[in-house]
Amino acid sequence: MSARTAQFLIAAVFLLLGGWALFAPSSVISLGVTEAYQDSTFLTRFAVACFGAQAVLFGLMALVVRWSARGFLAFAVLLLPFFVFNWYFHYEVPVLTSIGMLDFAGNVVMFVLALWGWRAARADERQS
Repeated sequence: MSARTAQFLIAAVFLLLGGWALFAPSSVISLGVTEAYQDSTFLTRFAVACFGAQAVLFGLMALVVRWSARGFLAFAVLLLPFFVFNWYFHYEVPVLTSIGMLDFAGNVVMFVLALWGWRAARADERQS
């Protein structure tokens, strides 16, 4: 797999999950958040949609810029706190449902792709 393919697949995760939050925030809340923490007010839906808009923006940027090996490695390292977030808000404070843990699954996929992209980009950079 090329570095560019890894980058496009990372973008796809952001576009898919971010698009869901942007265009169907009520669905994200009802399926991804446990009943004890659900809130269906306008501001909550707005905040989830804003989160989705930011994810979509990043996904689109990931489609149009070219990441270096350093960029892939930085992205992988910067993902690590999100694993702590997922663990904490699923196991310690049960906010995220099993469907809400799609965020965790997306993070795992992106982490693996970032490492894969890092290796591929590093090899490309050595050949240049």
